[in-house]
Amino acid sequence: MENKTSSEYREVISLCKQLFENKTKDYGTAWRVLRLPSITDQIMIKAQRIRSIQEKGNQKVEDSIQGEFIGIINYCIIALMQSRLTDKDPMEISFEELEPHYDHWVNETAQLLENKNHDYGEAWRQMRVSSITDIILMKLHRVKQIEDNRGKTLVSEGVLANYQDILNYAVFCLIKLKSELND
Repeated sequence: MENKTSSEYREVISLCKQLFENKTKDYGTAWRVLRLPSITDQIMIKAQRIRSIQEKGNQKVEDSIQGEFIGIINYCIIALMQSRLTDKDPMEISFEELEPHYDHWVNETAQLLENKNHDYGEAWRQMRVSSITDIILMKLHRVKQIEDNRGKTLVSEGVLANYQDILNYAVFCLIKLKSELND
């Protein structure tokens, strides 16, 4: 990653991780009851709300679009963590125990971003937030199809790779939204 992107990425993830920590302290790990398709649907709801607000140009519920993108990021990380946890793992896991798992998936996903930015030359910086939102929704439809096919694909990436792409696209949106506010 270029220095600017790396720095912006870390800043966004730091904000997301702080919220995840606080919510874990407030609610525990209630998300452990969710199966991956349920997490996918939760991400879908957030992405559809963002698109609806983008299309309508206003909103009636105060939760910000930025907050929804943060939720998408954290739910993607939750999905990635949940994919490696089993029924033998406890339902309640402290933030201190979860933090290395959270960091593992963030680091792995940041490496994926670095590799893709190398090949694509940070093309995302020329994209509209609304287009990135559409790509997130498309990837969610792909994930749902893969889940409905019980994880079987012929030539496509699996569910986890799609969660990582969605996570990175949501980070891009937050970087772009912050940049737009500063212009």
